Amino acid sequence: MAYSGFDIQQRYRYGILLCGLALGLMLLRMLYLQTIRHEDLYAQSESNRLRVQPVIPMRGLIFDRDRRLLVENRASYSLSVIPAEISRTHVLSRLATALQMDENEIKQRMAKNLAGRFQPALIKRDIGFDRIAVFEEQSELFPGTIYSKDQVREYHEGLGEECLTGYVGEVSPDEMKKLDPSIYRPGTMIGKAGVEKYYDRELRGIDGTEYVEVTASGQLLGAMDNAAQIPAVPGNDLILTIDNDIQKAASEVFGDFCCGAAVVMDPRNGEILALVSKPPNDANVFSSVMTNDLWQSILTDPNNPLLNRPVDGLYPPGSTYKLVMAGAALETGTIDRTTMFSSCNGGYRFGNRVFHCWEKRGHGRLTVVNAIEQSCDVFFYQLGLRLGLEEYTKFSRACGFGQRTGIDLSQEAAGLIPSTAWYNRKLGKSGWTQAVLLNLAIGQGEVLVTPLQLAQFYCGIANNGRVFRPHLLRSIIGPDGRETSKGGELAFTLPFSKETLQILREGAYSVVQGPSGTAHGARIPGTTVAGKTGTAQNPHGQDHSWFVGYAPADNPEILACVIVENAGHGSTYAAPAVRNIIKAYLNKHHLPGADTTAVAGVVP
Repeated sequence: MAYSGFDIQQRYRYGILLCGLALGLMLLRMLYLQTIRHEDLYAQSESNRLRVQPVIPMRGLIFDRDRRLLVENRASYSLSVIPAEISRTHVLSRLATALQMDENEIKQRMAKNLAGRFQPALIKRDIGFDRIAVFEEQSELFPGTIYSKDQVREYHEGLGEECLTGYVGEVSPDEMKKLDPSIYRPGTMIGKAGVEKYYDRELRGIDGTEYVEVTASGQLLGAMDNAAQIPAVPGNDLILTIDNDIQKAASEVFGDFCCGAAVVMDPRNGEILALVSKPPNDANVFSSVMTNDLWQSILTDPNNPLLNRPVDGLYPPGSTYKLVMAGAALETGTIDRTTMFSSCNGGYRFGNRVFHCWEKRGHGRLTVVNAIEQSCDVFFYQLGLRLGLEEYTKFSRACGFGQRTGIDLSQEAAGLIPSTAWYNRKLGKSGWTQAVLLNLAIGQGEVLVTPLQLAQFYCGIANNGRVFRPHLLRSIIGPDGRETSKGGELAFTLPFSKETLQILREGAYSVVQGPSGTAHGARIPGTTVAGKTGTAQNPHGQDHSWFVGYAPADNPEILACVIVENAGHGSTYAAPAVRNIIKAYLNKHHLPGADTTAVAGVVP
């Protein structure tokens, strides 16, 4: 069949059109690969020969004030994967078997890798050398996997308590949103609590970078030219104010009682010599791999070991608060040194209710110094009513209560100092009466403080009204060996005159040294101890036992605050505990009162 010239031309045009269409599609495909997919394909090609591995810097060490090691690093290995390579090479099941992990867990960890599919995603840390040797020998079976030297934090026995050192853990996605991405990356270990968290930037150092050549099958060929490597910068070492000897002594004073707190300070500069929370929390448990069962057992423990009792535990202060009340009344002219109220006969009637004194036989008529010495509740009931709620709130806050001390720890409770506005809001204007003052005046009712706040206040009493901010850091040592000291910082001055402070110190002295004092159990022959007992009512069980004491009374160097939960009278349990802590300090520094054992009996 013959074709006309028109048909030939039409076929010719169709052919050209088809060729042009094919060429156009090829050009579009090339454009797509060269522009839109360029970065993706380039990364894939580079991954066949070049792999970027982070170099983890050595985290800084932590020492006590005598340069004894408290926290160090234990060598270990971590394993990461390149998500794009793992997906492409189908090695997920082999990897899960080798690591004894669930495949879904590995997928979840890869999905959390915010750095992208071609950057390492941490899968597991704290892997032993024997397992790493398997990956080294059979690297062709695990393309896309990266193992690197890592470190696990190791906390020395006796100082693994969460309240002091804290612990480190892997950064969470929520934490990453708040952190500088140029410093922190997914999988990074950061401080989660305590000193580790507060000083994380000082301790962590700066990550380095290492470039490693690999084959397309994932076999390692070795590191590239050293010129391409970026070395890691080690973290700073920290010297704490903690005295390991005093820390151990403070942790041993609780005997068979499982719960409580101890704060030991130098009132002259705010240095914390010991910080104990009972029951303790071993930070070594958190620094390595924790099983879900262990974590659940910690969370459900009725003694709440995760509570940092010295700085985050809230308690009614009991009679230890009477020095705040006495100081406020003296300063406002509500009372003076010679003021005496109605005689204490074992109780005080207010309206149709009798508020009892701890001494059922009564104390008779007392001055403020004698009332502090014998901890007479009836005297302070009357003092509180005369002082009034407004002055109570004003002076309580001026003494540092109801607000954080500013200690260099990441979490701290502010406590509660009730006010007129607080009662109106909680109970309504007609829902409360002046009767609340009777409870507040003896450290009961709605007032809540932390052991650290109470220790800080008594440091002011011991230090002529000057209150230094409690702190744990003494100095920082950089990688170059240069040391930078951190001195004490004056936080505030107690709102009391010299005359008022003198009366309060006389009262605190009489509590221990006076003939009718409630803390004879804190006496140490050869030195003078001053302080105040407290017995705080506890709606959930037995009373809490308080004592705050300092020594030597005329020139204090050490102050200890102890609360023993559910233990009863402060004179019976907490006062001897403080005595033992102070004795440990005197013995170490060979001060008067050292190496003594016998003490006077305890007033119930």
